[in-house]
Amino acid sequence: MALARLHGGPLDGQIIPLGDADDKLIVPYSETQVVYHRRGEEQNTGESDGPTEIDYWFDESLEDISPSDD
Repeated sequence: MALARLHGGPLDGQIIPLGDADDKLIVPYSETQVVYHRRGEEQNTGESDGPTEIDYWFDESLEDISPSDD
């Protein structure tokens, strides 16, 4: 299993598990979805250096993101 490391946008710094490593990652966020695109090569691909990590960078949200009133 690989991990996606998210950069930028509302999910900056989050790490989430990946089933398949596609070039585009659409993640639910609040009432909308946010889109991240893959950049760079896979990291930690050896047998003993931990789970494989892939960097994804924020591209867009499918709807406007507004801060919560909480």
